[in-house]
Formats: sequence, C-alpha cells, structure tokens
Amino acid sequence: MDAPYHGLQPLPRTLWLPTLITAVGASAPRLADVQRWRLALLEGALPDDDAHFGDAEATAPLRSAIGELGLPRLCRAAPAMVEQVLRTALWHLDRLIDLQPSLTRGDAIAQTTQDFRDSWQQEKADWDELLALLQGLGDLASLRWDELRGHLNSREFHEAQRIAERLAQMPALSALIRQLGRAERAASSHALPPQPLDSQTQRVLGVKVVETRLPDAPGELRGIRLSDRIEGMLGSEAAMLLHPVLHKLWRARRAEARLLTYDSEAVLLDLRPDPSRPPKQALAPPQAQPLERGPIILCLDTSGSMRGAPENIAKAVALEAMRTAHREQRGCLVIAFGGPGEILVRELSHTRDGLAALMALMGQAFDGGTDVQSPIERAIECVHEARWASADLVIVSDGEFGCTPATLDRLDEARARLGLRVQGVLVGDRETLGLMDVADDIFWVRDWRRHGEASARHGNFSPVHSKSLTAQFFPNALSARAQRHTPR
Repeated sequence: MDAPYHGLQPLPRTLWLPTLITAVGASAPRLADVQRWRLALLEGALPDDDAHFGDAEATAPLRSAIGELGLPRLCRAAPAMVEQVLRTALWHLDRLIDLQPSLTRGDAIAQTTQDFRDSWQQEKADWDELLALLQGLGDLASLRWDELRGHLNSREFHEAQRIAERLAQMPALSALIRQLGRAERAASSHALPPQPLDSQTQRVLGVKVVETRLPDAPGELRGIRLSDRIEGMLGSEAAMLLHPVLHKLWRARRAEARLLTYDSEAVLLDLRPDPSRPPKQALAPPQAQPLERGPIILCLDTSGSMRGAPENIAKAVALEAMRTAHREQRGCLVIAFGGPGEILVRELSHTRDGLAALMALMGQAFDGGTDVQSPIERAIECVHEARWASADLVIVSDGEFGCTPATLDRLDEARARLGLRVQGVLVGDRETLGLMDVADDIFWVRDWRRHGEASARHGNFSPVHSKSLTAQFFPNALSARAQRHTPR
C-alpha cells in the first residue's frame, strides 16, 4: 500500500529527504535507484547505466563525473562517504529546474555537472588527507560525515599529520613495533633476545649409557627354545593343530612348555646422569623461540623532560602501534604517565572511541614529573588478564626515572611466569640505571634531536658515541638486572 515509498525502508534516514524531493525524474525509479547506487558505491563501483533516477539525460553526465573523480574508490566500505556523494549528486540534479528559465536544458545539465565537479575537487582533496591518516586508525564505517569533517578541522588531526610525517623518517622504529607481542612464532629472531641462562643451568652433568634387556619382548632373534608361548611358536608346531591326531600331541607339548618357539630379546639403551663423571660446559645455551605479533602495552612518559623532540617520538610510537594493531587485529593499550598520581589508561581499539582516544593523545601536552612505578604495576596487572596475556610492554622515555625493588621483583615474576618482555625506547643520549633495570632490550633513537621543532634543533646527531656510557665507565654501579645491557 505504501508503494513506491516502501523503498525508503532500506535507506539511511539521512538519504530520505534528498530521495523524496524528486524535482527531476520520478519518485518510483529514484527510490529504487538510490539503493542501487548506495550498494554499488559501498562496493567501490558505479551502478549500471539504467540506474538514472528516472532522467537518463541529466544523470549520465553526473555519473561520468563521479567516475572521473575516483569517488567510487573512496566510497568503498565508507558509508559516510557514500551518503555524502549521493546527497550532493541528488541536490545538483534537482537544481535543473531552477536554472532552466535562464538556460536551456542542455546548458543547465552542463552547469550542474560542472558545479558538482568543482565542489568535489576540494572535498576529495580533504578526504584524501583524512583517509591517508585515518586508514588503519579506526573503523571508518562507524563514523558519520560530520564527525570525519570534525576530525579534519581539529588541532589534534593536524598534530597527528605532523607526527605521521615524523614517523615516515623512522623506519627502524616502525619495524620494532611490528615485532612486539608473543602470539605467533617469528620467522627470524628480533630485537628482544631470550634471557641469559644462569651459569649453573648451563652446566651439563656427565652421562653414561645404561643397557636394559627384556626377555621374550619383540626384538633380535637369538635362536630357538622350548616354551608355551603360542605367539612365538614355529610354523611346524602350528601345523599340528590341523591334524586329526597330532593336535593332541600339540596340547601335551604346550602343557609341558615344550613347544618349539623363537627366542627373542629386546635391548633398550638410555642415557642417565653419572655422578662419577665430571660435569662439562654446554656448547651453547638453549635459545628461546622468538615470538611476535601479539598485543601491545605502551607506557608513554609524558613528563616535562619529554617536551619537544622526545614528545614527537613518543606520539609517533603510539601512532604506529595503533596502525599496526588495527592492520593485524591486535590489542593496543596506552598508559600515559607523568608525576605521582598522573596516569591515564586508554585502549586504542578499532572503534570510534579508540580513534577519539588517539586524537586526544595527539593533542596532549607533555608536562609534570616522572613516576614510572605506577604504570609498570598497572601493566603487570594487565598481563595477568587473558586478553593481554601474550602482550609485550614498551616503555618510551628519556630514562629519567627509577623503580622500587618491590616493583622490579613483580616485573621479574611476570617475566618468569608469563614470559613478559619489556622493550625500552630510549629518547636521550645515554642509558640510565632506571631504564636498564626494567627493560630487556633498549632501542636507542640516536638522532632524536632532529625530530624537534626547527627553532629548537641543535643538529641531528648525538654528542656521544654510545648509549652505554654508564656500563662502560662505571660498570660497578650496575645492578644485576642492569648488567644484561653491558656491551659485548
């Protein structure tokens, strides 16, 4: 009874008004063709030529313009983009009746097509910028057009663009992010090496060969003997069972255990520790199977000492972590920390909230003191949850912090029980005892100065030849945990 307006039901509410106006064409074909256009654009293609909204002459030039501008490619899996294209196309199509009193129909069609093309030249340029950054950062299908334009005009978006440009200059850092996690076996080893084994566990005790003989067990044949074992008797003995008289003799022999049977014996050889032999050193310690592609827990130092170039690098790590997590369907948790009590936990999920959390982080200014103990304890709590059990912990800092022995003990326990690995990203000139105590491996961004503002740069090199100055010149100052970073 509602025909043809029942065709509104499958359409988004934002397309109802442009579809109902129908200043050009007819209602029935427009209601049907809008849905055909919508489904085709979602697939990244143009619909068939017969989807012309009831006016083939006016729709054909618009259809050609949409294809020439490459809008179907941008519309693929982006409902907000599809709705905006259809709304603007229908609006320009309905303007024909306003232009025709002063223009012929052909000129009016050419004018509306050109107006559509001009408006989308700018829109497409803006969308390309947005798509370049947001692709891999969030679920574009869940965002409306006004939300996307809001991100485009925000200060956080321009900050994210600037950070993305910095990230392009740090390919080694991007490769490090991809190797984090412990969900899958890696094809090759990566930056996080297995923990060195204790010297006592590397010593292998002497062994000796112990021989165990098992009579009557399947093995080497040693001859023929008399027994009652049916499974080992000779064929000549088995033949008596079919004889009408000899089968009685067979029963008598079996009762007396005098059947001719094969004599076999199994010999087992095994290695057992021999206390009488001196222990020997293993040729090489066993290597752990390298793992990667798991969840990421990211601890970002947002203290005042990170302002400037270190802040840009920390945000670049967060940006790449979310891109990698979205692309490979991993989890990503950011723990931003400053002074005591200044801790903020955000999950950079593949949703509208995750994108908003990233944009908030991009716009955040780094200030305050440094307290890394609370975020590390929060990260340890997370890895005890099933969702983050195979996660790696990444700490991005200039290293100006320290942890209490109790926190370090909890971290060691998580390493031993859960296999937790801690990757440090050093944004500074030297390793500090605080960073060396908590990290299994430290990635040094040596040229961190060149990622600051142009007015604040003092060259793009580090004034020191090595990050391990403390280990080289003050080796006795290193704790047992920090000694694993001693240069070899």
